[in-house]
Amino acid sequence: MSKFRPFAGERIALVGLGKAGLPAARRLRDWGAEVTAWDDGEAARAAAAAEGLPLANPAEGAFRWDALLLSPGIPHRLPKPHPAAAAARAAGKPILCDVDYLFRAVRASGSAARFAGITGTNGKSTTTALLHHLLARGGMPALAGGNLGPAALSLDLLGDTGLYVLEMSSYSLERLHGTRFNIAAMLNLTPDHLDRHGDMTGYAAAKARIFACQEAGDAAVIGMDDPWGAAMATPARRIPISGTTKQPGGVWAEELVLRDDAGPILDLREAPALPGAHNAQNAAAASAMALFLGLPRAALAETLRLYPGLPHRQERVGTHRGVTFVNDSKATNADSTEKALASYDRVVWIAGGTAKEGGIESLVPLFPRIAEAFLIGRDAPLLAQTLAAHGVKHSIPGTLAEATRAAAAAAFAGAAPVVLLSPACASWDQFTGYDQRGDAFRALVAALGQERAA
Repeated sequence: MSKFRPFAGERIALVGLGKAGLPAARRLRDWGAEVTAWDDGEAARAAAAAEGLPLANPAEGAFRWDALLLSPGIPHRLPKPHPAAAAARAAGKPILCDVDYLFRAVRASGSAARFAGITGTNGKSTTTALLHHLLARGGMPALAGGNLGPAALSLDLLGDTGLYVLEMSSYSLERLHGTRFNIAAMLNLTPDHLDRHGDMTGYAAAKARIFACQEAGDAAVIGMDDPWGAAMATPARRIPISGTTKQPGGVWAEELVLRDDAGPILDLREAPALPGAHNAQNAAAASAMALFLGLPRAALAETLRLYPGLPHRQERVGTHRGVTFVNDSKATNADSTEKALASYDRVVWIAGGTAKEGGIESLVPLFPRIAEAFLIGRDAPLLAQTLAAHGVKHSIPGTLAEATRAAAAAAFAGAAPVVLLSPACASWDQFTGYDQRGDAFRALVAALGQERAA
C-alpha cells in the first residue's frame, strides 16, 4: 500500500466508470480515499467489482459521502441532472472534477509543479498536444492529459520543475473548484453544448472557470478572433493571441507567419501538421504558453516544424497518385469542418453522419472549394439538400468504404488534389465514435495503396 495517502478519511462517491472514471477510482483508492463506485451500465459495474471496488448507487437512500466525483459527460444540472447529482446537491455535497483531486494530490506531495490549462470550442486538443510537444522537445518535464487523455488522475506525480498540460472541456470546468492554472488559454468560443449549459452565456461562464483561481503572477492566453474570449476577466496577466491579426504584447500570425513583438518566429507553411488559420491560432497559443513557461524563443521554430500532429485532426493518412488523403474525423460539427475546408483550395469532400443543429448551412461560403462531395450516414439526405441548393456536385454512397473509393476515383480523375474526410457530423449512427470512423478511413486509404501495388 502506498505511503502517500492525501485523501485518507475522505468518502467519495464516483459515478461513471469509463476511460476517466475507472482510473480515477483506482487512484483515489490507492491514495487513501474510501471510494464507492457506480455506473448505469452493468458491464462497467462488473469491471469495477472485479478490481475490488465497492459498488452502490448514490441516488438510492441517503447520500452519505463527502463529495461526488461525476464523469464529465454526465450532467449535474442541464439538460437533466443525473439522479446521483440530484442526491448530492440535495445533501449539500460538492460535485467535483478529477483535475481538482490531481491538483490537491500534487500540492499534498510538497511539489510546486505548475499547471497549464487549455480550453476553447475548437483547437484545444491540438494546442494541448502541441504545447506538450514544445515543452518535451525543449527538455522540460511535462505530462499531458485531461480531456485529451490520459485521464488527469492517471498522471504521475511530478516534482517542482514539472508541468501538467491539461485539456479542459466545459463539462469538466463547470465542476472545477480549486485548481490554480499558472497559465490558462481560452482559444475561441462558438455555439456548442448549449443543451448542457443553457445558452451561450452559460457556456462562456463554464469556460471562464479556467481563470477562476488564477493570481496576479499567472498568465491568461486569450484568443482575440471572437468576442467571447476577449470579454473574459482574469486577475492574471493577459496575453492576446490570434491566427490572423497583429496582437501587440502577444503572439499572432499574419498570412500564416507566426510572430511576436520581437519579429517573425516561423512561416507555418513549414509546419505541415499545422495547416490553416485555425492552426495558426493554435500555434500562437501554444507558443505564448511555452514562452511564459520558460522555453527559449530560439527553440520555437524548429520544434513547431517537428510537430507530428494528432490523429483524426487534419491528419495526412496517405498520398496515392498525387492525391493527399486527410483524416479530419474529429470535425463533428460545421464549425470544425469550416476550418478544414478553409485550409485547402480544392477538395473532394466526404461528409455526413448525425448532423448538428443548423446542418452545413454555415459552410456555404466555402462550397466553391468543393469539387465533389460524397455523403454518408443518417443525415446524408439533409446535407444533400443544402449542397443541391447551391449547385455542388454530390452523391450518397452511404457507407464510408463506398465513399472513400468513390472520392479516390474522382480525385484520381483530376477533380482535386485532396480527399478530405471532415464529416461536420457526429459518428454515432455508423461508428462507436469519431476515432473509429477515422481509423476506418485510414485503413481504407492504406488499402488503396495495396490495390495499386497489386
